[in-house]
Amino acid sequence: MAVREKSVEELVIDLDGPNGNAFYLLGTAQQFSRDLGLDGDKIINEMKSGDYINLLKTFENYFGSFVTLETNNQQYLEAL
Repeated sequence: MAVREKSVEELVIDLDGPNGNAFYLLGTAQQFSRDLGLDGDKIINEMKSGDYINLLKTFENYFGSFVTLETNNQQYLEAL
């Protein structure tokens, strides 16, 4: 019998696709906050406190350790 460690799928959000819009990212952040026991209102307010780049940076700050944001947009790549 072989025993192996359970693999974890990488979670990727394509910012260039339909899941890259601000509403999807805000909803995802809210769900992750609940799941992780974080203060979702604080995170959402921080995400909304600036432009889209700020929203991405805040999302990356809180959830970047287990979510990969993917894009071909050079402005987003440079900002993150």
